[in-house]
Amino acid sequence: MTNDAPRRRTVPNFALYGAEAGQAWVDMVHCERIPARAGRFGFEIEPHSHDGLIQSLHVTQGGGETFIDGQDWAFAAPCLIVVPARSVHGFRFSADIDGHVITAAQSALESVAMAAEPELLPYMRTPAVLAIDPASRRGTPLGPLFEAIGREAESHGRWQFTAGIALTIALFVQVARLSETARLLAIPARAARAARIERLRLLLDARCRTRQPVSSYAAAMGITTGQLTRICREAFGVSAIEAIDLRSIHEAKRLLGYSVMSVKHIASELGFEDEAYFSRFFRKQTGLRPTEYRANAQSRLAPTLSDETKAT
Repeated sequence: MTNDAPRRRTVPNFALYGAEAGQAWVDMVHCERIPARAGRFGFEIEPHSHDGLIQSLHVTQGGGETFIDGQDWAFAAPCLIVVPARSVHGFRFSADIDGHVITAAQSALESVAMAAEPELLPYMRTPAVLAIDPASRRGTPLGPLFEAIGREAESHGRWQFTAGIALTIALFVQVARLSETARLLAIPARAARAARIERLRLLLDARCRTRQPVSSYAAAMGITTGQLTRICREAFGVSAIEAIDLRSIHEAKRLLGYSVMSVKHIASELGFEDEAYFSRFFRKQTGLRPTEYRANAQSRLAPTLSDETKAT
């Protein structure tokens, strides 16, 4: 990958790479071959992010390099790569690259994991490059699992999104198992910067409902506010306060899209004393009022009567 200079620029935010992001897709499970998109860009994907989408790559041939949130990895087939939503990342693939990439709505995936197995959440929120031992049983379910997700993504049957999310949950069970194995085998030597980024992610997740200032995050990490801002700039391409606001907005979108809580209740849950201020904050960040975002999100999730009639 290239050096730090291009990483410090404000990075573009895409839906899928090369397609400008609009409102985050809350009802998406997408599958495609890695070379189908990478080949269009000379097998080099510049640093960018996805607001609400998590990606999982199953590399079955070739290799390359990836940069995710301040850490560089070299990878070779067979391996599994996880890129959570909002992670700044880029790739340089070999020309013979092959495999599949799954793109899914992170908030929907997390909602199902929260109900089914909350211990999966850290594996959905943490970047990872996991080597697969071809002789191990851990790697054998991955090919058929990605193929099954791909078939659902291409179908137009009833409950397509539900089936896709369920299969993606099964994928992250395998991610968690591979991660646990890698921790047991790896030499514990992680760069200090990467460890700080991970610590910041955990703090953002834990405190996203309390509206704490930058200084409180810096104090919890044992660094200055200036150091924290530099970490955020290098890793995420935004300032510390912007990183805090983006995590708060992500949580607000999840609550608006997947709960029946009132806007006033959500504002209170996220540490806003005033509903009107929360609405102005949300609109400034997203371009939509909370009620507009909720209506759009829920209309995409709700099955239409006409579709049900056609299927019967």
